[in-house]
Amino acid sequence: MSRLRSFGSFWWSFVVGDDWRTAVGIAFALAVSSFAVHRGADVWWLLPVAVAGLLAMSLRRATRQSRSKRTRTPDSA
Repeated sequence: MSRLRSFGSFWWSFVVGDDWRTAVGIAFALAVSSFAVHRGADVWWLLPVAVAGLLAMSLRRATRQSRSKRTRTPDSA
């Protein structure tokens, strides 16, 4: 069972990584584009736009969190 758990843990870390919101957003964009293509729409541009937007949101969240965790200490010069 430990090999199965290790295999599942690897794929979870690989797909989801540090930001589960980005993984859900990409899965949603894939589903929407698949649905649209099966309906005959030309939506080749949807995935690059979704990836760029999700990357920007992820970076904004990460920088906001790192700024709030920083502690300011006076310089002892």
